[in-house]
Amino acid sequence: MRVLHLVHNHPSLHPGGTEIFARELFRRLGRESGTTQLFVAAVDDLHRRPHPGTRFQSAGHGADEILLWAGHFDRFQLNQTDTEGTLFELGEMAENFRPDIIHFHHLLRFGANAVPFLRRVCPDARFVLSLHDYYALCHRDGVLLRNPANERCDGPSPTACNGCFPDISPARFRVRELMLKAHLSGFDRYIAPSRFLIDRYTDWGLPAGRITHIANGRAWPASAPPRRTDGPRNRFAVLGNLSVYKGTPVALAAARRLADLGVDFSLDVHGAARYQTDPFVARLEEDQRAIGSRARLHGSYQPAEVAGILSSADWVIVPSIWWENAPLVIDEAMHHGRPVLCSNIGGMAERVRDGVDGLHFRAGDALSLADAMQRAISEEGLWQRLASGIRPPRTIDDAARDHVALYEELLTPVAPAAAPIGSPAPGRRRRPSLPRSEGLSPITA
Repeated sequence: MRVLHLVHNHPSLHPGGTEIFARELFRRLGRESGTTQLFVAAVDDLHRRPHPGTRFQSAGHGADEILLWAGHFDRFQLNQTDTEGTLFELGEMAENFRPDIIHFHHLLRFGANAVPFLRRVCPDARFVLSLHDYYALCHRDGVLLRNPANERCDGPSPTACNGCFPDISPARFRVRELMLKAHLSGFDRYIAPSRFLIDRYTDWGLPAGRITHIANGRAWPASAPPRRTDGPRNRFAVLGNLSVYKGTPVALAAARRLADLGVDFSLDVHGAARYQTDPFVARLEEDQRAIGSRARLHGSYQPAEVAGILSSADWVIVPSIWWENAPLVIDEAMHHGRPVLCSNIGGMAERVRDGVDGLHFRAGDALSLADAMQRAISEEGLWQRLASGIRPPRTIDDAARDHVALYEELLTPVAPAAAPIGSPAPGRRRRPSLPRSEGLSPITA
């Protein structure tokens, strides 16, 4: 089995949850007997400049991990506009690799129009798309939040989307929807890490029969940090990129309320404010100063540092205000035996069982989070009961086994109907030469 993994960035350049999971899956599948893997991560000027003469670069992690410069990308249409360059070189690489499975872990940078292009280059391959977020549904970075008040959106429509982006007409949003649905119809199967996300995409129009639920897994370290056996359980941690979507201001506002009430606690915020505005960062720093020594902003961290961070925490807070799908930090917290306080929406509420292995609070409500933190500190025996209720999170071996089963199912030949007498014998289709850009230009309206 030959599997081509297409990922929208490399975890060594951008350590997001999707990138980390995709690479760990790729490495785990690489240990399967009879399996050949190739990992292609798309990058742009934020991380790498293009090299003269080729769009491919070494990722520095082995010959089976490479970077593809794909900076000519239309974020509205989710299309790769460089069909004569980027898509053509991607097609040449795919033609030489001869994959049985082409697994898109995201559409960003590669473009939805890469699907029909690669289908023409690799007509015998099976195509899989992992749905890690809602980019196809929402032009606002896939968060399904309305501009400007950040109210949660139950689903897109041309009129509603025009309300968020008045400069883009409803007609253009309708064209975007039709184009994306046409390109996504080229996938043989979609993978969803949460059941909540399945409902959002089936409501949008993807066929439920082609969506498979496979929860993510991780290559967990062998040991977890020790748990304290005495003392108050009053130390909280937030991990992940700092942003409005991730609810960082909500966590700090809750901490500010507890500090005003004189509660004894600590809040450690770990993460970088990537691509955030100066006023946003200044607001976070102002909140931290108002809270005083009880709250600290530690900045960015590496995945290998998570165990050390959690050794100094009793609870992990996941305060996102958008419909998170399958936040990696929840599984990290549970692997290390730390109960989670999370927003009561989306994949977060699906993963964390309120009162069993964590606590829910109203999404975006700092007072509700402050109440949950106060309960976590003051209710006798609560931490021990919730920590004892944690189920071990899935491993990368679990996820790899489910992916292999799906790949094998897709590659299992379906018995053909009896051919009429005199029909030519069936045979493997001849691989066509690489298509140029006819019929592949981005649709505009």
